[in-house]
Amino acid sequence: MADSRAPALRAPPGACDSGIHIYDPAFPSLPGTRAPAWAIVAAYGEVQRRLGTSRTVIVQPTAYGTDNRCTVQAVAALGAEARGIAVIEPGVTQREVERLHEGGIRGARFQMLPGGLLPWEALEPVARRIAAFGWHVQVQMDGRLLADREALLASLPCPVVIDHVGKFLEPVPIEHPGFQALLRLIGTGRCWLKLAAAYEVSKSGPPLYADVGALAAAAVRVAPERMIWASNWPHVGVSAPQDDPILLDLLLHWATDEATRHRILVDNPANLFGFGPVAAAR
Repeated sequence: MADSRAPALRAPPGACDSGIHIYDPAFPSLPGTRAPAWAIVAAYGEVQRRLGTSRTVIVQPTAYGTDNRCTVQAVAALGAEARGIAVIEPGVTQREVERLHEGGIRGARFQMLPGGLLPWEALEPVARRIAAFGWHVQVQMDGRLLADREALLASLPCPVVIDHVGKFLEPVPIEHPGFQALLRLIGTGRCWLKLAAAYEVSKSGPPLYADVGALAAAAVRVAPERMIWASNWPHVGVSAPQDDPILLDLLLHWATDEATRHRILVDNPANLFGFGPVAAAR
């Protein structure tokens, strides 16, 4: 659960937490997955108030497979300032994609690590299905393999979001081929990087996660217009409790000027997820 203190970074109006998961015991989870019963919309509301964010993107958790009802319901509960990322299969019908779009879904998630639901072969047909709706695909994978998948990701007919600062399962130097592939993808103008979950792979540890932070800061320098930030609440999959304000404050080190942080927290997610003018944010 989040710490009680406020972050040092004062979130600007319209700031977006671009990736959280909501779990609800009303929906059945897949066998062998973890679905914390307390990670409901009301609990996240406390985190949101502490961080000072007003917009949210809810990412379908692996625990619910392709049953996106919990995510769609949570988007509806948070209202006009929320969007969602679903998990869909290549055979999904046009009407189902339309229904999800009407429910605030704006992307399709691919978790390509062990335990993920869909294979690489599903990526291109799903991308073709969602492109007309202005959606993107969100890909979480071992960033060390990005050079092997660079051509595929660059060829997709829709934008791509790379999750978790590339999710290099062993943090790598900037010169690593996988990170260089990530920078090239971002340089196409059609790929975004989510600055989130450094704690999942960092070897140097808190509070700065310097090994992952070096990659994040390098990416921000190259393409600040393609960066988004997320808390990754409720931090399922790690045993140590996470301090959400500290995770927001990492932006003070990764993006050292206020204009860039505003772009990452407000302008970029508004562009990517289709939020309205900041004046409309509650």
